Amino acid sequence: MILECSQCGSRYDVPSSAIGPDGRTVRCVNCKHSWFQAPEAPASFQPAPEAVPAPPTVAEESAPPPPPIVDPVEAAPETPNYDPFIDPPPAPRRNRLPWTIAAIVATLSVLLGAAALLHWKAPGLAAQIGLNFGATETPLLFSEKNVELKTRVDGSRLFIVSGKVLNPTRTAQHVPDIRIRLMDGASREVYGWRITPATRTLDPQASMEFNGAKVDVPAEAKVARLSFASEIGE
Repeated sequence: MILECSQCGSRYDVPSSAIGPDGRTVRCVNCKHSWFQAPEAPASFQPAPEAVPAPPTVAEESAPPPPPIVDPVEAAPETPNYDPFIDPPPAPRRNRLPWTIAAIVATLSVLLGAAALLHWKAPGLAAQIGLNFGATETPLLFSEKNVELKTRVDGSRLFIVSGKVLNPTRTAQHVPDIRIRLMDGASREVYGWRITPATRTLDPQASMEFNGAKVDVPAEAKVARLSFASEIGE
């Protein structure tokens, strides 16, 4: 509000809050004149007239309401959640039992084939590696067996064994090694060795000769026994 001194005419711009609602005494700074200043009269307030809506026209009353706007994003059907880091389902496990059975059968076939090869084709090799399938059964027979003991010029003793192997059957037979065992007077074996036959197959009704000799056999050897040795390990 504006205050004016009645004595000197000085004018002052004072906020209404400094006078207060009840008024107060003020003094002019210029001439030192004092007077009571009444509060500023409040300005009259008249409320603005309320706006009255215009009545609707006939066309507006009969017109149907506009269709709702559909957001294509909101109207889209929901899609299932997809996580690119979800582990794929495990692959179905294959039944390996048939393969395992096939592998076992193949291994047994190889072992049986190797055993047959060692037994019929390579008895010496099997004996070297220490395999043993038991005694050999054969229809072959010994004949014209002969044992000699000779003393050589150098004084050593030479023990000689000879004879024949017969095949009395009508089919060809496999010929195993011939085993020589020297026994003492108490029927204990004191020495032994093998004689490899000249051929491994003997024709039907055929025979073959054999002979073998050893030097410096034990002096207690009294009897020589002949047999067909086991092809493997004996």
